[in-house]
Amino acid sequence: MAQLNLANMIDHTALKPDTTEEQIRTLCEEALTHTFASVCVNPTWVPLASELLKESEEVKVCTVIGFPLGASSTATKAFETTQAIKDGAKEVDMVINIAALKAGNQQALEEDIHAVVQAAEGHALVKVIIESCLLTDEEKKVACEISVKAGADFVKTSTGFSTGGATVADIQLMRETVGPNIGVKASGGVRSLEDAEQMIQAGANRIGASSGVAIMNGQQGGSSY
Repeated sequence: MAQLNLANMIDHTALKPDTTEEQIRTLCEEALTHTFASVCVNPTWVPLASELLKESEEVKVCTVIGFPLGASSTATKAFETTQAIKDGAKEVDMVINIAALKAGNQQALEEDIHAVVQAAEGHALVKVIIESCLLTDEEKKVACEISVKAGADFVKTSTGFSTGGATVADIQLMRETVGPNIGVKASGGVRSLEDAEQMIQAGANRIGASSGVAIMNGQQGGSSY
C-alpha cells in the first residue's frame, strides 16, 4: 500500500486526559508533515488545533463527543457537537449510549445518534463509536445498523479507553453490516504498519491511532492513544 494513501486514512490521535499544549502542537505539525486525514483531539483542544491547521485543506480537526463512556445525555452530546463545530471541528466521533443498546432500546439509541447527526449536518462528518469490546456480535450488528439508519457517516470500533480495541474480526463484521457506502474506522491498539494494513484489508477505510508517525515509518508505536 502506498504510504501516501495510508497517511490519508489516519486520524492522528491524542486523547489522553494529561495531553499538553506542546503535545497538541507537535501532533498538528506531524499531521501536516505526513498529510494525515485529521488530528483527533479532545474538545478543549479544538480551537488550538483549528488555528494551527487553518492553512491546510487536507488535514481536518476531529474531536470526540460523549467521550469515553457515551453516558452523557443526548442533549449534551448535541450541544458538544454544536460547540465543537463552532470551534473548528470538521469531524466528530461520538460514543453511543451503550446502556440503551444493552437494554434493547433501539429508539433511544437511534435518537441519541441522530441528534448528533442533526447538529453536525452540513458542517462535520459523524463517526459513531460502538465500543465493540463490550458488545456481542449481534449487538455490534444492531449498533451499526442503527448508526446507518440515524445518518452517520462512519462506524468506529473503540474509544481506546475500555477493555479492548479494534480487531480484524470486528472490522469484517462491521463492514459486512454497513455495506460499501459507510465508512468503517479501526481504532484502539493499531500501533504498526502491519496492524493498519490488516485493518484496511478487513474493510476499514480510516485508522485512529496515536502511533501515526511510527506506522508511517514502519515502526512499532506505543499506547493506543
